[in-house]
Amino acid sequence: MKLFLNSLYIVSTPIGNLDDITLRAIEVLKNSDIVLCEDTRRSLKLLNHLKIKKKLISYHKFNEKKKDPEIIEHINKGKILSLISDAGTPMLSDPGRILVNLCIDNKIKIIPIPGASSLATAMSVSGFKDQFIFYGFLPKTEYELEKALSTLSNYSFSQVFFVPGLKINFYLKYFKKYFAGRKILIAKEMTKIHENFIRENIDEIKMYNEKMKGELTIIISHQNIKKKHFNKEKIVNKAIKYLKKYSLKDTVDLILETEKFNKKEIYSICLKIKNEKNS
Repeated sequence: MKLFLNSLYIVSTPIGNLDDITLRAIEVLKNSDIVLCEDTRRSLKLLNHLKIKKKLISYHKFNEKKKDPEIIEHINKGKILSLISDAGTPMLSDPGRILVNLCIDNKIKIIPIPGASSLATAMSVSGFKDQFIFYGFLPKTEYELEKALSTLSNYSFSQVFFVPGLKINFYLKYFKKYFAGRKILIAKEMTKIHENFIRENIDEIKMYNEKMKGELTIIISHQNIKKKHFNKEKIVNKAIKYLKKYSLKDTVDLILETEKFNKKEIYSICLKIKNEKNS
């Protein structure tokens, strides 16, 4: 296999089972001059399994800006570099985006080597609709989490998140609040000996007494959102009643508290009734 010089290869690695690596990925790693990796200890375990000896450079979110000029210099000198993450496909909630954009700016060839991904693996066994949103790791604070889920809950698509196992109960509490009526899949230890897929209705799932280890891939099912029928007669009757006591603005606000319809349409109805009343 011939590799391109002066190039950066984005190489997918196994998410658990070390045998889940492609033949092409093995060849690229064998022929790379340098392998960039999040944790050299974890990557060394994979390379030893594949009987590959290469120079490893630690590359993670805490040092990527500092390392980028050095990496670009290696590539410009004709070196072949591969970027791998601790597990799965790089760039999906992993460091590397800054480097990729830097390579784009410097007209450096970027070559993806596809392979394992916890996102695709979990979706393939979920049974949920394949129109989905991938969010990645959710916010850690209550305020930011509620802000994010409040927006995401408006979408009917399936939704994929990464969650630390130790904080599963923290996130389940908010999933129950914002995704009521949907189903949930919790994927843990995928492709490993203790692989487990937990399927449950969000409303019925219970909190866990024992702490889960590692990172979990969580999928919230799609939801069929039925469009509510616009009952104009009901709106008109409320508008007539409220306009006897309240202003136009207050009347519209009061109706919107119970009738979740288009504000402009309700305002138009209320304005027409008010004008007819004053004529």
